[in-house]
Amino acid sequence: MDCVAGNNSAVLERPTDKKTIVRDSLGVGLAVGALGLSFGALAVVAGFSVAQACALSLLMFSGASQFAIIGVAGAGASPLAGAATATMLGARNGLYGLHLSPLLEVKGLRKLLAAHLVLDESAAMSMGRKSTGEARLGFYATGISVFVLWNIATLIGALATKSLPDPAVLGLDVAAPAAFLALLAPRMNSREPWIAALAAVGVALAAVPLLPAGVPVLVAAIPALLLGLLLREPVERQEVSA
Repeated sequence: MDCVAGNNSAVLERPTDKKTIVRDSLGVGLAVGALGLSFGALAVVAGFSVAQACALSLLMFSGASQFAIIGVAGAGASPLAGAATATMLGARNGLYGLHLSPLLEVKGLRKLLAAHLVLDESAAMSMGRKSTGEARLGFYATGISVFVLWNIATLIGALATKSLPDPAVLGLDVAAPAAFLALLAPRMNSREPWIAALAAVGVALAAVPLLPAGVPVLVAAIPALLLGLLLREPVERQEVSA
């Protein structure tokens, strides 16, 4: 769920109370839940059953990773390639978890619930709050609203598409790449990500005729990550010296 996290800075700056936090969290849930309609429809077009699409939303619950799996599977790649791509995209949630763990202070089974709700949106709605109570409310209210609405939307989108005689006529096969571009666009705000992205594209295009479907994406991630680290170091050193 990566499309609205960047829009929450204004929400976190103004004075807040519990009603405001819950209202904003529901707004985020509605915005992200609408994307669940696309995921449910795309999953069916890619060959997944309604039950499989709903299981992905219930158990994986990571929009970018879910789109990656159905996109790779729809291209005819192996399930392992799809799982590897989804894992790389979802790795950032682990970093969010490290940051949120001391704030939420959950233990036992509650830790499993909290971990499942760690998203771009829930992390953004909890960080920068005036108090620990507000931070926790922002996290849980956003995480739960996104979870509920995303899963409902997935079911509706999958059932609606399944009822069509030929879902392919909708042309939804182009929506998965479009979704990735929508996720990527807000991050292309400087020279460094453009260099890394162009390098990844070049490697992927070169690998397409040589490797099975789905594998070029994994190979392209290697130079992108290395370039990202190399290009980021001078910026970080410059900030420290300043």
